Amino acid sequence: MNIFIEQLRDNPFIALFLSLGLGYLLGKLKIGKFQLGGVAGSLIVAVLIGQFGGIEINNSIKSVFFALFIFMVGYNGGPQFFSSFNRSSFTRLIAAFMMCFVGLLTVLVCAMWAGLDKGLAAGLAAGGLTQSAIIGTAGNAIDLLGLSVNEAAEMKTNVAVGYSITYIFGSLGPILMVSIIPIICGWNLREEAVKLAKKLGGGAVQLNEGEFIALNRVAYRAYNVAEDSEFAGLTGPQINNKLADDLSLEKIYVLNDSEEEKIALDTDQKIQAGDILFISGLRKDFASLTSMGLVEKGEFDQSINLVQVQRKLVLTNKKLANLSIKEIHDKVNKAQRNGVYISQVTRLGHDMSTLPETKLHLGDEITLIGDAKAVAKLEKNVGYSSPMPSFTDFTIFSFGMVLGFLIGEISFTINGTTMSLGSGLGCLISGLFVGYLRMRQPRFGAINAGAANFMQNFGLTVFVAVVGINAGAPALTAIQEHGMTLLLLGFVVTLVPQLLVVAFNFYVLKIKNPVEAMAVMVGSRSANPGFATLLEKTGNSTPVASFTLTYAVANIFLTLWGPIIVALVK
Repeated sequence: MNIFIEQLRDNPFIALFLSLGLGYLLGKLKIGKFQLGGVAGSLIVAVLIGQFGGIEINNSIKSVFFALFIFMVGYNGGPQFFSSFNRSSFTRLIAAFMMCFVGLLTVLVCAMWAGLDKGLAAGLAAGGLTQSAIIGTAGNAIDLLGLSVNEAAEMKTNVAVGYSITYIFGSLGPILMVSIIPIICGWNLREEAVKLAKKLGGGAVQLNEGEFIALNRVAYRAYNVAEDSEFAGLTGPQINNKLADDLSLEKIYVLNDSEEEKIALDTDQKIQAGDILFISGLRKDFASLTSMGLVEKGEFDQSINLVQVQRKLVLTNKKLANLSIKEIHDKVNKAQRNGVYISQVTRLGHDMSTLPETKLHLGDEITLIGDAKAVAKLEKNVGYSSPMPSFTDFTIFSFGMVLGFLIGEISFTINGTTMSLGSGLGCLISGLFVGYLRMRQPRFGAINAGAANFMQNFGLTVFVAVVGINAGAPALTAIQEHGMTLLLLGFVVTLVPQLLVVAFNFYVLKIKNPVEAMAVMVGSRSANPGFATLLEKTGNSTPVASFTLTYAVANIFLTLWGPIIVALVK
């Protein structure tokens, strides 16, 4: 055992990655619907490893990884954050801010009543409001207070202690509220979600991992032209005009000397019985074709085929932002659409329902399918291609980080204390700025979504693991001294803002649809476990739109509370 401990002391990076590995194993354990998660799991394991003593990781490692994390918070959430500043999203913006603001007030009142120091108060906010970023922004603010090395270290240890004690119920609280509030109000979330889906123009099932919709929204079929078909004797353009609005002729094979020959769609050649038509469109419209004398074709010769493309585009066109899919459909005529369809919409990593009334926001990732040339024509009117998995603009990314560190040097005075923004808030502002410019200038600063999510998650996990390891034995002492008090205060900080703000949203902001009310509540708390529970209860993806908007806003505001708490708590 001593050899193992000495190895950890000689090579602290072994301790770091051991904390990550064991932390994520711990985070995967599930009790009912509750799952601790990799970040909290890594912090707990790191604190335990830190009890061996003498394991020290350079704080520069912690600062760099936190800067990476917070920059990506701004970059990923920027488009949705700025999308919230419009008339249609205004009530959701207010709801998200009110949840964050009431949460801040609750933390300050609890800290004052219980006599918590700046570190414990910030940790209470980080865990009770489930915003891990507060650990970093509060830690940066503590570094700027001019305290002695030991005082600063003790206070930052208390941030980690407060977080670790209150985080578990901070995560459980929204899960409980999603279950309890509908019971109190007499809401059936599954029924309300079905009603909302119908109101939006259809239904969309919420899929679990590994599941997929077997009957896609868009279909491609081949038909033989019958002797009595309405299409016999017509040209390609005439057939296209005769088809339903959401059907499109993609390819024609005519029978010449017992062999099928492909002809151009815009040819004047007339279609005869036995010819083959490839037609694309929304599944609901194909039923009309059988009554028009088309017979669906089964077996094919391998030389007869239809190749289409699928392209993911990031929406940057302001003229399309905040319009529903139906409004965009009606705005573009059939010739302009030319057999191109929206097959999927993704927002902040969550799949949206592609229903007629689903509204699109700047930064949404839209999957278009259709003919390659037709998709390419529409691409410039939508946005730009989502970055390839191997592509990241490291130049803009690096300059963005430089800008963040420079912004962090800006100083100001609160309550008689001179403080600078710190690298955490600086990189958050920089990330928001780069994310915003990416929407305005499509080719600017693209970072692949997978790479961005990795840097965000890995950056935060490494940061909290270093905090936990460096906290060491004082962390256990602080837990023993303040544990029960913080646990009770965590209940208050978790539950009170939710109850007050849900009532405020219902009576003042008139957010009365049960599904939207619950989605706004968990989004305004950045509560992913609560959102997962809500999706399970609704059975479809109707909560995604309200959740993603408020989640992006809350992520930004809650992160700002770290230095504010440090400045205001005595």
